[in-house]
Amino acid sequence: MSPLWARSLRGRVTLIATAVAALVLIPVGIAGCIVSRSLVTAGVYRDTRDTAERVASEMRAGGLPQGSTIPVPNPSIDLIQVVGADGRVLASSDAARNLPPLSDVRPTAESRVVNTTNCLPTECIHLSAVKAGTSPDSPIVYAGRSTPEVLASQTLEVIVFSQVAALIALTSWATWLVTGRAMRPVATMRAELDAVSAGDLSHRVSQPGGEDEVAMLAKAINNTLARLERSALQQRQFASDASHELRTPIAGLRAQLESAQLYPEDTDVEALVDSALRDTDRLEAIMTDLLLLARIGSRVDVAREPVDLADLVRQELAVRSDKLPTRLELTEGVVVEGVRLQLARVLTNLLDNAQRHAETLVKVVVTREAGPARGGTAVLAVENDGQEIREADRERIFERFTRLDAARSRDSGGTGLGLAIARDVAMAHRGSVRVEDRRGGARFVLRLPAI
Repeated sequence: MSPLWARSLRGRVTLIATAVAALVLIPVGIAGCIVSRSLVTAGVYRDTRDTAERVASEMRAGGLPQGSTIPVPNPSIDLIQVVGADGRVLASSDAARNLPPLSDVRPTAESRVVNTTNCLPTECIHLSAVKAGTSPDSPIVYAGRSTPEVLASQTLEVIVFSQVAALIALTSWATWLVTGRAMRPVATMRAELDAVSAGDLSHRVSQPGGEDEVAMLAKAINNTLARLERSALQQRQFASDASHELRTPIAGLRAQLESAQLYPEDTDVEALVDSALRDTDRLEAIMTDLLLLARIGSRVDVAREPVDLADLVRQELAVRSDKLPTRLELTEGVVVEGVRLQLARVLTNLLDNAQRHAETLVKVVVTREAGPARGGTAVLAVENDGQEIREADRERIFERFTRLDAARSRDSGGTGLGLAIARDVAMAHRGSVRVEDRRGGARFVLRLPAI
């Protein structure tokens, strides 16, 4: 079994953040210690060198006789000795009076000043050696001080790496908390998804505010659930429609055939065949429309292409033989992206509906409106001068197998699915179709995002 950190994104992110923090902070800590030690050492040697050169200058001027006590010009540099060529201490400060020579290092002609360290029986010191004169046997001035604590021990390293360890631990803890807070909506969405069942796809996951990746993931999940719910609804609707709407024509056809079987001598075969063919044609039309409704928006219909609505209208009218004239008001260049066959079916259904209910004229309008999309909104309107549709019925007529009243019973020959197909195609193309106001008639308007 994989360890917890390998199975948890939160654990992996925390581990990576901790490793990155260690890779950055540990070298920074090492470099800080080296730089700090170098700065302290340089400061000590600067003070010891200045003190030694000052004492050497006083000796050259004759102001420091042998055997005298050397005054301390810098209180921090308290160990000062003047050592002759034979190794005897000629003069010293009070702090160095009882000490052996501070060092046996002697500057050369090339290196008049030498910085060094030396460990005496009682302590270790940092010092500088300067020749008091130019002759080879010139006395040497040694000026030094006890090695600073920061250089003599590992205290600096302990402090720095304690801070580095604390920062690494803080980074790990903060990453664990922040990642947990960031992943909390994901855990919530997972629990909500686990609660979604195949029988009820109406649940949606909680969508956090903002436009970050988690919010976009929640939005994508909800969109997927909406598509699954719509697909499941289409399947249930198909089963319901098939079981109810096909039963009547099948029952009528069966009754006719059983009657002909029982009373063959009283049956008009030609009339029976004509009636059976009409019922069969209606069954075929209903099944075709139901299958189309079940397929709309599915992955089968992803072959989309640019469609010029004005050209689509002209091509459709060129193959139709309508009883009433159709007037056109077409704006060129109104293009949408969609499935051409489905959009042609919407236009056919709207034209069939208009022809059935018009009194004298049908009009088709194609135009473009300003909208939130980059190309605006493409508008396809089909109007007729028949009976107006009441506002209360303008949504209901897009339901399957809907008949409004006896005044519209002339809608014979249709399956009752034309407007339902138009609505579902529009929704699958991120658009809409609705009835709008028109005095003395009906106006059906399809709106789609234009490109």
